[in-house]
Amino acid sequence: MCVKGLYLLTVLSGLAASGVLQVSGMRIYTNGDMEAVNGTDVRLKCTFQSTAAINIDAVVISWSFRPLKPGREESVFHYQQRAYPPIEGIFRKRVSWDGDVMGRDASIVLQQVKFTYNGTYICQVKNPPDVHGTVGEIRLRVVTTASFSELLLLALAIGGGIAAVVILLIIIMSCRRCKKRRQRQHEGNEEAPRKERKDPTVCHPSRAVHLYLSEPSIEIDSSDGMISDASTKSMSSSEEEGPSSDEEEEDDSD
Repeated sequence: MCVKGLYLLTVLSGLAASGVLQVSGMRIYTNGDMEAVNGTDVRLKCTFQSTAAINIDAVVISWSFRPLKPGREESVFHYQQRAYPPIEGIFRKRVSWDGDVMGRDASIVLQQVKFTYNGTYICQVKNPPDVHGTVGEIRLRVVTTASFSELLLLALAIGGGIAAVVILLIIIMSCRRCKKRRQRQHEGNEEAPRKERKDPTVCHPSRAVHLYLSEPSIEIDSSDGMISDASTKSMSSSEEEGPSSDEEEEDDSD
């Protein structure tokens, strides 16, 4: 009997130990400290990890608020199969669901925050059998204007965006200029063979022959060393020979 009792106790202890390990597997992660400008919206990020498979119908998410001044803790938001925003209190119509259960995200958004929202926000998630574990806390501070670090980050973000746009425009304009230059060079290369260079000092072959034929031939008289025009001489000789032939014809007729 003692042996059986000891064995049963050992088994029960093992099951209990395994159950404790199982339910303590929930881990929740939040931003910690946050700042928000009065009148703006702020997202309270809360993510979780569970050792058990996510059951969307069984997951329970709850948000609560603990003010800086002494006071009671107030419910902010509740989720179980669907979102349940508060129907009364300072957060009425000021909270919206912004999470994804299957993505292990339990975040919410506070709309148009007020100075009365200064305090600690507690995020708690249960995914049976993981119903115990750590909770996430976010300490929110509502301010009149953004802090220097936030303004610096905002300025850097805006400046980086403007610089990126300017660089993109420069690249686009450079590409267009290069494209236009290439088109002009291509058009110039196509028109170059079509153009014929005309040298005013060079005559057409037919004109050159005509000029050559029309030029008078020059002969040198060996008797006196004088240059005479051969064409003129031939014409004069022909004129002289002409009347003699006519005279012979007249003599014959006589």
